[in-house]
Amino acid sequence: MSLNTLWFILIGVLFTGFFFLEGFDYGVGILLPFLGKNDTERRMIVNTIGPFWDGNEVWLVTAGGAMFAAFPNWYATMFSGFYLALALMLIALIVRGVAFEFRSKLEDPRWRALWDWLAFAGSLVPALLWGVALANIVRGVPINEKMQYVGGFFNLLNPYALLAGLVSLAVFTLHGAIFLTLRATDKVLERAERTANRLWLPVVVLVFLLVGASYFATDIFQRLGVNPGIPAIGAGLSFLVVGWFVRNKRYGWAFGTMGLGIALTVITTFHGLYPRVMVSSLDPKFSLDIYNASSSPYTLKVMSIVALIFVPIVLIYQAWNYWIYRARVTGQSLKY
Repeated sequence: MSLNTLWFILIGVLFTGFFFLEGFDYGVGILLPFLGKNDTERRMIVNTIGPFWDGNEVWLVTAGGAMFAAFPNWYATMFSGFYLALALMLIALIVRGVAFEFRSKLEDPRWRALWDWLAFAGSLVPALLWGVALANIVRGVPINEKMQYVGGFFNLLNPYALLAGLVSLAVFTLHGAIFLTLRATDKVLERAERTANRLWLPVVVLVFLLVGASYFATDIFQRLGVNPGIPAIGAGLSFLVVGWFVRNKRYGWAFGTMGLGIALTVITTFHGLYPRVMVSSLDPKFSLDIYNASSSPYTLKVMSIVALIFVPIVLIYQAWNYWIYRARVTGQSLKY
């Protein structure tokens, strides 16, 4: 396996971890104003992700850093072409983080309600835009022979990408509802259970609509063949099985299966792209791949050594963090 392929896989792993972990964070933020009927319940919901949300975002920072170092041309083309969308996402993430920290600075109900709705908006926007961004990467965007994006912002808002955005929004919201069934108590737990039951079927319908649209809008399934492989089939089955676990109140299994479906979806996306990293809609020859977008072999070698040392440390720390804060959040455990 070449270092180019290795780093393509590693970046795929980082994005898989990010969507799995940050996905339920987004979902909890989206559900915050609706499942919390008073300030105590909303504080409880925030506390379910309090020890995790900022650590989960490190996966995105690391993926972006790895992309910049390993495939600088990919980084440059995507961040310049998707600049407005990514800037909007960054603003939303900043607002979201500030909302979690500021909502309890004053006891004024209007103050706290304002920050709760800003946390909702700061979770909804990236949950939607990540689906739009990934869909455009695999569908293809106007990239010329100089590896430059030559389209505009509205090129990104095509029907296929918007459908993918709705799918990512729905999937993350369901993921968040299932996470709350494992962390919340009392009335919030009951509402999270009902929400998970109601969301499952619409999520499955949207996912399979996106799969059907992908046959026509992208070349992923042409590249993978009639049998798209275990990851793609496994992703579809996972989303179907989640409903059975939810209806039988086996929420631990539901959460794990939901995460598996998200992970296998990301794996399928990267598998369908390989060896490309961004598809050009102008000419396939202009597409960026793991070779023409790559850093030097020496850079990839040094990065591999650094990753081998530090990635296990990060994984051990994050696993320890989830273990320490594994207990359910109750009204008596709140910190204002």
